[in-house]
Amino acid sequence: MSRPPRRPAGPSRFAASAGGGRPPAGPRSPGGGPRKRGPGGGSAPAEKRDASDFVRITGLPVVAAVFERDAGRVERLFFEQRLAGKVGPWTHHMASRRKPYRIVEAEELARIAGTTLNGGIVAVCRPREIGRFDPARAAEWARSGKPLVILDGVGNPHNLGAIVRTMAFFGLEHLVISDHPGQAGLSEAAHRVAEGGLEWVTLWRAERLPQVLRDLRRDWLTVATALQDGRSPTIADLRADRRPVALVLGNEEDGLPRETLKACETVLTLPGSGRVQSLNVAATAAILVQAFAAG
Repeated sequence: MSRPPRRPAGPSRFAASAGGGRPPAGPRSPGGGPRKRGPGGGSAPAEKRDASDFVRITGLPVVAAVFERDAGRVERLFFEQRLAGKVGPWTHHMASRRKPYRIVEAEELARIAGTTLNGGIVAVCRPREIGRFDPARAAEWARSGKPLVILDGVGNPHNLGAIVRTMAFFGLEHLVISDHPGQAGLSEAAHRVAEGGLEWVTLWRAERLPQVLRDLRRDWLTVATALQDGRSPTIADLRADRRPVALVLGNEEDGLPRETLKACETVLTLPGSGRVQSLNVAATAAILVQAFAAG
């Protein structure tokens, strides 16, 4: 692969490192504007969307998951020379779609990625959409018997990514997030921590979560996770219900909102030694997903 000529500076956050101009247009902004050379020598439309509309996905396992699951999302690909032998099929795919790819030095890659923690590769992608949650659709999911994870106000993207990684590891496919203003979404940090899990787990946004939880009760046992006084049901108690469990986890600092707690059928507290008050929300999710996903 030949190295393209030095590129002009441009206004996009990718322009200084990504071959000039803005990232190529996605399907919602086709055609138009000046054209530039693609990697195969042909021309490709210049980007009309703002660079903030794209997500930079880093790390070899994460980029591999994107190419396996939805390669059409990748608009640009950059990698260090040491990975050239591992990315051949991906560069062929990019060339076939007339999308740019380049070998770059580590310093330049860090500028493109916005972090030195990039694993030597960056894919600039169109973001995935978060669909609107429909309890009727969730009734079909219940037939699998797998737990459903619901987050209400989990604002740390690293925790979101860790939860998604756990879900993907145990084969869970759907994550519901609330419309809480502090709720984390599909950020670059979440992609990085999820280690490719976000390509296997679909996110859905639920409006007016307390009502949604009441609607779920026919097919799901809705279980809030929170600290509480008094007796908590055990995992064995909850597994005895005929319905699969919908685990509801809340904000790292304040826990679940009062209305969300009231809408759940029961509250589960994990027993501990008492030496620390509680677990991190991602650790709690990992313990409970494993417990309820087991056959």
